[in-house]
Amino acid sequence: MFTASAQLNVTLICGPTDMRKAIDGLCNIVAYDLEKEPCSDHIFVFCGRARDKVKILQWASNGFWLHYKRLEKGHFQWPGIDDDQLSIQISPRQLNWLLDGLALNLQEAHPHLTYRYHDD
Repeated sequence: MFTASAQLNVTLICGPTDMRKAIDGLCNIVAYDLEKEPCSDHIFVFCGRARDKVKILQWASNGFWLHYKRLEKGHFQWPGIDDDQLSIQISPRQLNWLLDGLALNLQEAHPHLTYRYHDD
């Protein structure tokens, strides 16, 4: 299972992507359509038109990782699939929400709580 660490920069590609594309084709989208560097500390997340497939392109010091997930039932709550915006920045936590089937317009999954056992 793919998990995004809190240190990752996540770029979500808003429009539908041809899921037949492999690493080179996805790199071309990043380099020429988004005008970003594929060999960077960003991960780039793509979704197909039917919203049942996701590919994640990630550079790792000497080569690319291509993560792929296909849902057998249902679809991803993909933002901006019909918008003109090419990409958006999301947090790694939001990426995990998306991969778990949640929408990004949630304010928080659960509020962050800090408990103290002793009052100082």
